Amino acid sequence: MNSNRKYGIGGSTAEVELSKLTEPTVKPSPISKEEYQNRIDKACAALKNNGLDALYINTGTNLYYFTNTKWNPSERLVGAVLFADGSLKYVVPEFEIGTFNDYKGIDGEIIAWAEHECPIQKIADNVEQGLSLALDDVTPFTLVSRFQNNEVFQISSAETLIRDIRMLKSDAEIAQLQYAMDLTMQVHKATAKILRPGITTAEVEDFINKAHKILGIASGSYFCIVLFGKDSSFPHGVKLPKPLEENDIVLVDTGAQFNGYLSDITRTYIFGEATAKQKEIWTNEKDAQLAAFNAAQLGKPCGYIDDQVRVQLVKDGLGPDYDLPGLPHRTGHGIGLDIHEHPFILRGNDIELQAGMTFSIEPMIVVPNEFGVRLEDHIYITNEGPKWFTEPAHSIDNPFGV
Repeated sequence: MNSNRKYGIGGSTAEVELSKLTEPTVKPSPISKEEYQNRIDKACAALKNNGLDALYINTGTNLYYFTNTKWNPSERLVGAVLFADGSLKYVVPEFEIGTFNDYKGIDGEIIAWAEHECPIQKIADNVEQGLSLALDDVTPFTLVSRFQNNEVFQISSAETLIRDIRMLKSDAEIAQLQYAMDLTMQVHKATAKILRPGITTAEVEDFINKAHKILGIASGSYFCIVLFGKDSSFPHGVKLPKPLEENDIVLVDTGAQFNGYLSDITRTYIFGEATAKQKEIWTNEKDAQLAAFNAAQLGKPCGYIDDQVRVQLVKDGLGPDYDLPGLPHRTGHGIGLDIHEHPFILRGNDIELQAGMTFSIEPMIVVPNEFGVRLEDHIYITNEGPKWFTEPAHSIDNPFGV
């Protein structure tokens, strides 16, 4: 019998727990037009500081970030050229202009291209010879190579330019992230209650998706990983996941998207009775997470956080480096409009921590072919130091501290 039912693990049903969820009535306002303009101004200042004439922004989260224009990437080029003087020109297939104008968030001229035309050449026809153009780092190579082969352009990478703007979140962005994190934490707590022997990962994933929808996320879960028992020793899952058995480790990693901003939280706990080894590794994981939090201080390089996590793990007899049992991957990743973005909490990353950075702390411990423990919460850096978006897990049998 599941002995930790009193701590919110098992004892209920999907129907009951879904009925308890209610969409919040108070939500943060979307990012304002003024903030989008401020982002464009920052990009223009960066172009001038680097002696560049223009920035090519490819469709996707960068286009959304700078212009509030949502458009799904495809084989047809859709993007924008932002000039250092602040002028903006969108590049759009001619037959899509009507639809594009419905989605366009910031005003700008349109460079149209017909199906038989090369959009890169159309851009070249609208700019001066020798334009120094920084390319969005997510631009497909098929387009990059065409930019490079066109003699009108002097090409460079915009990765650092865009990174340095996007990885410092405004108060409004942090509010979007906080809201999304709070919703997903509610989903986690509800999910733990529906567990029972024999339940499949697909059933749990379906519940999580429905729960996010009831809480107001029309698209449901942005992603979902559910693993039981030995499967939890594979950080991102297995091809054929097993159903839940008594005394299995449970790993649930999920998130959702609110106004474009993402949540991403992982909880690992026991369904039933934990072994001494499971309890020890779970405690080691929490200690490693706390070591990361304490290391996340203004002015320290991102890589320092990862270093201090591994120092803690070695103290506990784990690792070293990426050796198992231990931590097989980086300690964390930035989060915002992308689920994984700068800054990355990785050995050797010398980017210094600044107020406004937001990233995960998830130094997962893997015991090969036995189990894994990942506790993932995100933090944001303030002028006073790191702050949690969500309260870290309490214990292996009482993860939510009920």
